[in-house]
Amino acid sequence: MEMSPEDFEDLVSDELDRLPEDMLAGLDNVVFVVEDEPEDGSDLFGVYDGIAATERGQYGFGELPDRIVVFRNAHLAECGTEDELRDEVHTTLVHEIGHFYGIDDDRLHELGWA
Repeated sequence: MEMSPEDFEDLVSDELDRLPEDMLAGLDNVVFVVEDEPEDGSDLFGVYDGIAATERGQYGFGELPDRIVVFRNAHLAECGTEDELRDEVHTTLVHEIGHFYGIDDDRLHELGWA
């Protein structure tokens, strides 16, 4: 599947808007970023780069924001239609937000978000 970087960013933004408000309300000092692919060349769909809410002590003032990165190329390589792409981006966002809240990969698998 092909999609311009701008259109993909718009799709990610749309999917963020579709997430439940209570899922997003607890996100503190987190930015969402779209990149083409991970620097290490892996085939990840996304990554949470930060300190999980369950592991934070005093946090906030002067801290760089945590990042949730969605990788465009892996999504486009996996999906054949825009509907599939939207579903996969949605799953990636929920998965990475789950990491922010301290949910590990095993539990995310159990919940169907991996």
